[in-house]
Amino acid sequence: MFELSPQGGAAAGDPVMDGTEAGFMADVIEASNETPVIVDFWAPWCGPCKTLGPMLEEAVRAAKGAVRMVKINVDEAQMLAGQLQIQSIPTVYAFHKGRPIDAFQGALPQSEIKAFIDRVIAAGGGGSAPADPLTEAIAAAEEMLEEGAASDAAQTFSAILAEDPNHAAAYAGLVRAYLAMNEIEQAEAILNGAPADISAAPELEAAHAQLELAQQAAQAGPLADHLARVEADPNDHQARFDLALALHANGRTGEAVDQLLTLFARDRQWNDEAAKTQLFKIFDALKPNDPVVLEGRRRLSSLIFT
Repeated sequence: MFELSPQGGAAAGDPVMDGTEAGFMADVIEASNETPVIVDFWAPWCGPCKTLGPMLEEAVRAAKGAVRMVKINVDEAQMLAGQLQIQSIPTVYAFHKGRPIDAFQGALPQSEIKAFIDRVIAAGGGGSAPADPLTEAIAAAEEMLEEGAASDAAQTFSAILAEDPNHAAAYAGLVRAYLAMNEIEQAEAILNGAPADISAAPELEAAHAQLELAQQAAQAGPLADHLARVEADPNDHQARFDLALALHANGRTGEAVDQLLTLFARDRQWNDEAAKTQLFKIFDALKPNDPVVLEGRRRLSSLIFT
């Protein structure tokens, strides 16, 4: 993926370093084979970057070598930022064994930065400092949700919010739990009631996208009908867009992305770039390192710049 020269290297003893486009292969991709590497994409003019950067550095140094950090100024690494589809800053990626394993956008509170660092260290096999009770409760609630126990997960997320009303991950989890129970109006009410202090948190932004997709799914209609319309007229853009909505509603996210990319390639301006808007909505609703997101962003970027 990266056609970069193996230059650079971290200063001895310091787990935090300034990186370059030329040194990315050595300092991040190759170095992550030994220790997980966090990459902070920032710029001097970015206000939130000035808040997030020092907090990240503090957390990385507190990990005492279990994770490393490379700071990349996007103004000086525009090709690399394009390859990784960095659309806003700050954006933080975590790499292990040469591959991205976690990511987030925007500034986070210190507690969530610590939780992120702990996840990265654990993914790298290095263990982590004992998690605080709320972090453990979030993990337990997420496991319940994955196993289909949405009601139990909702109760756990609610209990966490009783302890910490500004816990963005708990708010987002509670929204997803109610969406899983198909209680869309309740999920919307919870999301609308989130404190202003966390309204721009990545977890809440993802929850907004998930809610919008759930609302669309409720109106999607029979998948077979939309498929028949596209087969009857491949140039019917509305039919293809509706097919993508129905595919996503039926859990076939990759196929939905394929249809939206096809629509964008045929007519990117159709309906005020509706295909691209819908693609970003799907990407925002998924984890940044989801294969559907990584491949979809790569293909979209290729279409935009060709």
